[in-house]
Amino acid sequence: MPTLYGMPSTASMAPHILLREIDRPFDLVLLDREKGEHKSTGYLALNPHGRVPTLVDGDLVLYEAAAICLHLADNHPGAKLDPAVGTPERAEFYKWLVYLTNSVQAEMLLYFYPERYVEGAEAQAAFKTVTEVRLNGHFDGLDRALEGRTWLLGDTYSAVDPYLFMLCRWTRFMGRPARTLPNLGPYLARVLDRKAVKATFEAEGLSAPYY
Repeated sequence: MPTLYGMPSTASMAPHILLREIDRPFDLVLLDREKGEHKSTGYLALNPHGRVPTLVDGDLVLYEAAAICLHLADNHPGAKLDPAVGTPERAEFYKWLVYLTNSVQAEMLLYFYPERYVEGAEAQAAFKTVTEVRLNGHFDGLDRALEGRTWLLGDTYSAVDPYLFMLCRWTRFMGRPARTLPNLGPYLARVLDRKAVKATFEAEGLSAPYY
C-alpha cells in the first residue's frame, strides 16, 4: 500500500486528491512543519530536499508533485486521469502539467517566500507586488483557456485539474483570487464538488475558504 507524505494545503494536495480519485487504499502521513518533521533524519532519507510531497509506492520513492501525479495517472489507467500516450490530447496534457508546475507554481514560490530572494522588508514587499502582477497574468491566461470548457482538457477531468485547483487555492488571500475570474470561478466550484476533493479537505483538516 502506498504512503503519501505531505502537509495540509501544500504541494501534496494534488497527489492526495488523485489517490482518492483512483480509489486505491493508501496511508497519509501529514508532517508537522512547526516541529520540523520535514527536516527529520527519517524523512530526509526519503526526500533529501526536505520538501513535500513524497510518495513511497513499494520499492519506489518518488518526490515532486507533478511526477507523482504522472505516476499515479499512468499506473491506474482505469481511472482515466490522463489521455493515451501519443495522442494530441496527451501532448496538451503534458503542456498544462509542465506549465502549471514550471511556470505558475514556481512563480508562486517567489510570492510566498520573498525573503529567499531579496533582503529587507521594503524590498520584499515590492518583490511580492511585482510577482503578484505576473501571477495575475498567468491566471488570466488560464481563465481564457477554460472558456467553453468544463475541465482544462475539455470535457474530460484529468490529473491537471486537481493541480490547477491546488494552485488556485493558494491565491485565496491575494488581492485578486482566482475564484473571482469568470471561468475559473465556476471551474473551481466544479472541482470542489468532486467526492475525492471533499474527502481530501476533510482528511487534511481544512475549512473554508476552500479556494
